[in-house]
Amino acid sequence: MVAMDGPSGTGKTTVARKLAERLSAGYLDTGSMYRVVTLAVLRAGIDPADAAAVAALARGVTVEVGTGPDRPGAALDGADVSAAIRGDDVNHAVSPVSAVPEVRELLVAQQRRIIDQVLAEVGGIVVEGRDIGTVVAPDAPLKIFLTASAEVRAARRGAQDSTAGRTAAPEDVRAAVDRRDRLDSSRAVSPLRAAEDAVRVDTSELKIDQVLVALCELASQRGMLSGCVQPVGSEARP
Repeated sequence: MVAMDGPSGTGKTTVARKLAERLSAGYLDTGSMYRVVTLAVLRAGIDPADAAAVAALARGVTVEVGTGPDRPGAALDGADVSAAIRGDDVNHAVSPVSAVPEVRELLVAQQRRIIDQVLAEVGGIVVEGRDIGTVVAPDAPLKIFLTASAEVRAARRGAQDSTAGRTAAPEDVRAAVDRRDRLDSSRAVSPLRAAEDAVRVDTSELKIDQVLVALCELASQRGMLSGCVQPVGSEARP
């Protein structure tokens, strides 16, 4: 198992999916699970800051996510919400919703069940999030913490928004990234931080393939996932 944590804009999702593909492993995006609950909160007209109401709703909804790197969809009560959970409204509300202790307790328990199931069926899994190495799977044999400068992360987020048809001033994008970092790092339960034994990888100046080469080498050094195929040829950045 590979536990991959880090803030937004570090290339975490892209790298985690590609690494899972090269390892012929399962894949779990835990952040999408919090986004599904957030979408349910917004659709119900609940204030994301109302922890009691958010927790009550979370207990009554069904959250499903795909575990294949080529099909990591998400569903709310059986309906596909893969696109809806990436909207601006969810982006803005996901931090307060994910800070609710009961929401985290519910989803961490589900995440652990998914991990156990995929490991039993496939033999390996790459799990990405913000508390994987510290809370969800503290015994993971390989823990990665991706980082990048705030300027680079904001630029990447702006490029993602532009690709999705959303436009915002660079200073607004940077403010949004800083806000998410502040909220995720300061929450009382499972704050964003690197596990003590996590390997930090700064992706600021690295292309996707360079990050993957480094992670494959780390996996090899740990004596795990020896089937990792070294990537070649891509010029895209995380």
